[in-house]
Amino acid sequence: MVREILLGIAIAFTIFAAFLGINVMPIVFLMAAFLLLSHLIENRGLVPANKNIVNPESEVSFEDIGGQNTAISELKEALDFVVNREKIAQMGIRPIKGILLIGPPGTGKTLLAKAAAKYTNSSFIATSGSEFIEMYAGVGAQRVRHLFETAKSLAKKEGKNSAIIFIDEIDILGAKRGTHESHHEYDQTLNQLLVEMDGIKNNGDVNILVIAATNRPDLLDPALLRPGRFDRQVVVDLPDKNGRLQILKIHTKNKPLGEDVNLEEIAESTFGFSGAHLENLCNEAAILALRDGSPSILQKHFKEAIDKVILGEKSDRKPTEEELYRIAVHEAGHAIVGEEVNPGSVAVITIVPRGRALGFVRQAEKKDLLIYTKEQLEKDIMVALGGTVAEVLVLGGRSTGSANDFEQAVDIAKKIVFTGLSDLGIVSKEDISKEKVNEEVNKIVKNLEDKVKEILERRLEKLKEVAELLKKEEAISGEKLREILNKEEVLA
Repeated sequence: MVREILLGIAIAFTIFAAFLGINVMPIVFLMAAFLLLSHLIENRGLVPANKNIVNPESEVSFEDIGGQNTAISELKEALDFVVNREKIAQMGIRPIKGILLIGPPGTGKTLLAKAAAKYTNSSFIATSGSEFIEMYAGVGAQRVRHLFETAKSLAKKEGKNSAIIFIDEIDILGAKRGTHESHHEYDQTLNQLLVEMDGIKNNGDVNILVIAATNRPDLLDPALLRPGRFDRQVVVDLPDKNGRLQILKIHTKNKPLGEDVNLEEIAESTFGFSGAHLENLCNEAAILALRDGSPSILQKHFKEAIDKVILGEKSDRKPTEEELYRIAVHEAGHAIVGEEVNPGSVAVITIVPRGRALGFVRQAEKKDLLIYTKEQLEKDIMVALGGTVAEVLVLGGRSTGSANDFEQAVDIAKKIVFTGLSDLGIVSKEDISKEKVNEEVNKIVKNLEDKVKEILERRLEKLKEVAELLKKEEAISGEKLREILNKEEVLA
C-alpha cells in the first residue's frame, strides 16, 4: 500500500516537473530501477509454496525404505514425541524441535523425511538450503520467516496439528558464521533460522518440527547443533549387504525377473552402492533387457548393469590390436593377484571400454568391513599394482594405463602411514614432513611390488593364457579364471 502511494506521488511530481520544462529522464530511470528491484525482492523473497508443499499421504512410508533399519528406528523414536504429544506433555518432556539427517548422497535422507511426515500425519514442506541465498540483503531471512508461516497455515488448512519442514543441503544455509566474509546475507539467513527455531512453541495449535539433511556436518555452525535446535542427529549411512538386498527387493517388485536372477548375489557384488545406485541399477537392468528383446530381466542384465553404474556406458572408441592385448595383460594381472591374495574374490574381468576405463576387474565382496588391518590394506595395494607388473613381465615396460592404479596404491599406503601401521609407528599428520611420508610410501609400494612380481612370475604362463582369452572373448567370469588357475595347480 505504501509503495503504491509513493509511486503515485512520484508520478505526479514527474508530470509537474515535465510541465515546468525540467528534464525528467533521470527521474524516470530511477523510478524504473526502483520498481524492478522492488518486484524482484518481493517475488524472489517468498518461498514458492506450490513448488515445496508435498502431500505425504501420496508419498513413501518407512516400509518402502530399505537398508536403513537403524536410522528408521532412531527417527521413529524421535517422531514419537510428535505423535504422542499429549502424553509427553504430561510427563513434562520438552518435544524436540529439529532432527538432522547425516549421510552420503543417495542414501535416502529425503525419503526418510517424507516418510516421517506420513508417520506423524503432518503437513510437509520441502526446500533446499540453496533457495535461501540471494545477492539481495535480507531476502534469505524473509524466505525463512515465510517458510515457517506457510507451514503453520498449511497445517491449519489441512486440519492437522503438526507440520514438518524439510531443509535439504542445510550446510549451504547453516555454514559456520564468518566463513563468508564478503557476503553477510548468509549470516543473516542463518540468524533468522535460529530465531525461528527458538520461537517454536509446542503448546500452540500447530507443532513445527524441522528436519534437515547434509553430507557435510563438519561445515555447520555450532549454534545449529546445540540442544533446543537440532536435538537429534541420525546417521543415514551406506547400506550393508542385507540392506542392499532389501533395497533390491523393493526396486524389483514391479519388474519381471527371470528364473536365474539371484538378488543375494547382486547384493554381494554391489559393495559401496547407495540406495540411489541400486535403484539406478535395477532400472538399467530393465533397459538392457528391453534392448535384448527379453520378456524378463535376467541375471546377465543385472551383471552388465553393475558395470554400467560403476563405469558408465560402453565407449565407441576401439583400441588397436596392440593396445587391446596390453589392456588384456594389465587386467589379467589385476585378476590373478586378486585371486592370489583374496581367493574367490574376482567376479568379472572385462576389456570392454566403459566411460574413461579401458578395462575393469570387478570383485565380489563377501562381507562389508568397517575396519581394515595392515595385511588387508597391503593386499589392496598388491591388487592395484598387479596390472603394471604384468605389463612389465609380458611386454617389457609400463604404460600410462597404470596412472590410476599408482594413485590408488599411494593413497592406501598413506592410509597405512597415517594410521600408525607403518614402520614409522604413530605419526602426527600435521607435523610429519612430506618428504618423510613420501619416503615411507615409496618403501611400502616397492616392497609390495616385489611380492606381486614373485606371484606373477610363478604364474607367467597362466597370465599369458588369461590375457589371450580376454583378448578373444572380451570378458570372462571369475569362475573361468579360477578354472584356469586351478588347472595349473593340478598339473603342478
